[in-house]
Amino acid sequence: MNPNKIRETLPALLNDKNERTLTLSPMDYHFAAPAETDTVEASLPLSHYLWVLKRYLWNILGFIAVCLIATLVICLRITPVYESTATVDIDRRIPTAILGQEATQASMNDSDQFISTQMKLVQSDGVLRPVDLQYHLRQIENSAAGGMKPATEDAPVKLKNLVVTRPPNTYLLNISYRSTSPKLSADAANAIARSFLEHTYSIRYDASSSLSSFMERQLEELKAKMERSSGSLAAFERELNVVNPEAKTDILSARLLQLNTDFTSAQSSRIGKEAARDSVGTGTPQALAASSQGEVIRRLSDKLNDVQQKFAETRILYGEKHPEYQKVAAQVAVLRGQLEEAQTAVAERVGAEYLEAKGREGMLAAAVAVSKVEFDRVNSRSFEYQGVKREAEADRKLYEELVRRIKEAEINAGFQSSSIRIADLARPNDVPFFPRIPLIMMAALVLSTLFAIAASVFADMLGTAVRDPDQISKLTKTPVIGTLPHINAWRGRMGALSPGAPDSQRLLNPQDDKDAAFRGYDEAIRTLRDTICLSDFDRRLRSVMLTSSLPSEGKSTIATHLAIASAQMGSKTLLIDGDLRRPSIHRRFNESSNVGLSDVLVNGANWRDLLIHPPGFENLTLLLAGPPYMRASDSIGTLAAVMEEARGEYDRVILDAPPLLGFPEPLRMSVLSDCVLVVALSGKTNRKALASTIATLRRVRANVLGVILNETRGDSGTGYYYSYHRNKYYAPSESTQGQPA
Repeated sequence: MNPNKIRETLPALLNDKNERTLTLSPMDYHFAAPAETDTVEASLPLSHYLWVLKRYLWNILGFIAVCLIATLVICLRITPVYESTATVDIDRRIPTAILGQEATQASMNDSDQFISTQMKLVQSDGVLRPVDLQYHLRQIENSAAGGMKPATEDAPVKLKNLVVTRPPNTYLLNISYRSTSPKLSADAANAIARSFLEHTYSIRYDASSSLSSFMERQLEELKAKMERSSGSLAAFERELNVVNPEAKTDILSARLLQLNTDFTSAQSSRIGKEAARDSVGTGTPQALAASSQGEVIRRLSDKLNDVQQKFAETRILYGEKHPEYQKVAAQVAVLRGQLEEAQTAVAERVGAEYLEAKGREGMLAAAVAVSKVEFDRVNSRSFEYQGVKREAEADRKLYEELVRRIKEAEINAGFQSSSIRIADLARPNDVPFFPRIPLIMMAALVLSTLFAIAASVFADMLGTAVRDPDQISKLTKTPVIGTLPHINAWRGRMGALSPGAPDSQRLLNPQDDKDAAFRGYDEAIRTLRDTICLSDFDRRLRSVMLTSSLPSEGKSTIATHLAIASAQMGSKTLLIDGDLRRPSIHRRFNESSNVGLSDVLVNGANWRDLLIHPPGFENLTLLLAGPPYMRASDSIGTLAAVMEEARGEYDRVILDAPPLLGFPEPLRMSVLSDCVLVVALSGKTNRKALASTIATLRRVRANVLGVILNETRGDSGTGYYYSYHRNKYYAPSESTQGQPA
C-alpha cells in the first residue's frame, strides 16, 4: 500500500463508528513502530560528539577555569626557585708558564678531555666542601626535601641543585645553582666558581711543592743569618726601649720642648698665685673681694648693705622694740656671720691654689731634667743602632730575593691554572626558574581542555540518561513510537493555547508560527497521532494513558497536543486530566479548575456535568482534574466506570496520568486504559527509572504501546534525524509556495 492510499484510508478508519477489523500486511504498517528486534548499533556521527561538547560547554569551561585558578593558586603558593649561572672561560691556548722554556711550549690538542675533566672537578668534594661549610647548602637542600636525614660531615659533598653544563661548540662552563633565594643562588654559584679556581691552583701548587722544597733547604743558612741579624737589631731596640732610635730622638726632643713650655707656664702661674695669697693675707675685705674667689664675698656684701639700709629704715619707723625691727636685726647678724665665714674660706682657697701651683712647678722642673738626660743617652746610641740596622736589612733583602725566585718557579709550575678564569659572575635572577607560571598555565589550559573534552565524551558514554531511540528499545524491549523535537522558546514550560489560530497551526501559539522548530513539533505530534491510529487495527485502543517516570518530562504537553491533533482528524476526543496532585491542563486552555475529576471520585458527581468544551477546538472535550486531591488512589475505582462510559461515547479518550514512580494512581489507571504511552525526556530521564517504569506496567499487565522520546535534538541519537530535517522540505519563502515539491 502506497502513502496516498494510506492517507485516503486513515480518515475513514478514524471516523468509522462500527467495530470493524482492519487487516493490514506488515509492509503496510512497518513504519508505524519499530519491532522489538535486535538491531546493529550504528556508529555515532561526528555531530553527536559536537553536540556533547556543546551540551557540556559550560561544564568544560568551568572545569578549565577551576583548573587554571587552582594551577595559578598552587603556583603562587609554591616557593619560587631561582637559578643563577656563573660562566667560566677555559683557554687552552695560554702557555703553561711565563718564565723559562715552558713559556714557549705549545699546549696539547686535548680540549674536550680537558673540559670534561674540569666539569668533574667542579662537582668534586674538594671544590664543594668549602662552599657547603660557608653557606650550609646540604642542610638547606635536606630541609627543602622534607627533612631527609642529613649526610654525615665526612661524607662526600653532593649538591642536588648544582648543574654544570657546557654550551655546545664553546670553551665555556656554566655553573648553575638553584635555590629559593635569588641571592643565595647567585652567591653559591659564584662561590663554587671561585672555589673551583682555588682548588685548581691548590692542585698545581701541591704538584710544585716537591720541586720548591730543595730550594727551600738552601735557604736555611741564609735564613739563620737573617734571624741572627734581626735578633741583634731587636735586642738593641729592646735595650733602648724603642723601635727606631732616630724616631725616639725626635719624640724626646719634642717632649723636652713641651716640658720646657709647661714649666715656664707653671712658673708664671705660681707667681700670680703667690701675689694673690700675699694680697689676701692683709685681711681687708676689699682684697678678699678683689681675689679670684671673692665673688661670694661680693654678693654677701651687697646683700648685707641692702639689709642694713632696711634695718635703718625699720628703726626709724617702728623703734627698737618693734617685732619687725628685731626681725631685721636678726637678718643683719646672720649676714655678717656668713660674710665672715666666706672671708675665711676665700683666704684658705687662695692659699691652697698657691701651694698647688708651687707643687706643679716643682714637678715640671724634675720632668724637664729627666727628659734631658734620656735625650742625651738615646742620641749617643743612635749611631751604633744604624750599623746594626743596615746589616739586618741586607740579610732580609737577600733572603726575600731568594724567596721571590722560588715563588717565581712555583708560579711557572702552576701557571696552567690561569687558563681557567671567571668570565661572568652570577647575579640574582628576578624571574624564577620554577614555577614558570605562563608555561605552566598554558600546559594546564591544554591538559584541562583535553581532559574536560575526554571526560565529557566519557560521561556521555557512561551517562545514565536516555537519548537514543535504539538505546531505549534495547534497554526496555519496548518500541519508541515517536520522537518530539526540543524547542528552546518554551524553556521548560508552555503558555496557553490560542483557539483563534487556523486549524493547520492550532497546536501552538500563533506568534510562534514562523519558527521552523514549532512546525517540526506540530508535524511530530501528527506523526505520533497517526502511529497510534494505525496501530489500532481492531479498533480496540480507544483510551490512551500517558505517564512518565518522573515529573517535568512533558507528558501533559504531549497529551494536550495529541488530543488536539486527534480532534483535528474529526475524531471525537475526550482529554482527561488525571494528575490530581499537580494538574496543569486547565492552564493550557485558560480554564478554571474549580471542578473536575476529583469531584467525581470523591463526591460522586456526574462526570458528564463537568465536561468543558473549549471554544475554537471542535470535537475536543475536557474533563479537568478539579481541586488537587492527595488521596486520589483511595477513590480511583470510580474512574473505571467513567472510562468505560467514555469509551462508548468518544472515539479517543486520552488520560494524562501522574508520574508512575512514587505514586499509586498510575498503576490503577494503566489497567483501566486500553494502552499506555510512557514519556521519556531526552538527556534527563534515567535509564533505570524508565526500565523500572515499563517493568512495573508490565507486571500489572498493562498494554504498553511504546515510548515517546521528548525534546530530542538533531544530533542526540542515531537513525532519527529525519524529524529535524523535515522543515527543510518546506518552501524557503512565500514566493515559492504552491510550487511542486
